[in-house]
Amino acid sequence: MKKKIKINNKEISYTLKRRRGARSVRLAIYANGTFTVTAPKWYPLYVINKFLAEKAGWIYNKLKHIDFAELEFRQKTEKINYQNQKEAARKIIQARLEFFNQYYNFEYNRISVKNQKSCWGSASRKRNLNFNYKVASLPENLRDYIIVHELCHLKELNHGRNFWKLMSQIVPDYRERRRKLKTYNFKF
Repeated sequence: MKKKIKINNKEISYTLKRRRGARSVRLAIYANGTFTVTAPKWYPLYVINKFLAEKAGWIYNKLKHIDFAELEFRQKTEKINYQNQKEAARKIIQARLEFFNQYYNFEYNRISVKNQKSCWGSASRKRNLNFNYKVASLPENLRDYIIVHELCHLKELNHGRNFWKLMSQIVPDYRERRRKLKTYNFKF
């Protein structure tokens, strides 16, 4: 639920999450200037507000370094890039999936191309494959690593020994590619 707090005469929005398993109030501030307060379901709001008042100086110090105008510009640019590149990325990903799946012959349902902030791809129990649109911008060997990785999750939904055996059948140098992939971030 969205809430607001006033710090140094500036109104700041935050997200309040109530969790049954939480034992105390927790605060997380993200690079985009948003922050989340997680609290036990049974905590009264005045206790949460008292916690935020005690942390107001810390919150202000974290948020004062964020250039919100630049951040907004980057987010708009990112959205435009995603809209412009999504379909081209889908074609590249789909073609490579079909190519590698000639070997594995796995069944999958839906392929989604998204603007994810923290992962290159994922696979679900429902046999759906999701990819970050930026996969298409990677060097071919890293792009193929991600596509084969998600394809292998259709058989092994974990990163156990059998998963890596399956992966090594097509990408024997998967360790090296994984290491290189970690040097790329999501902002290129």
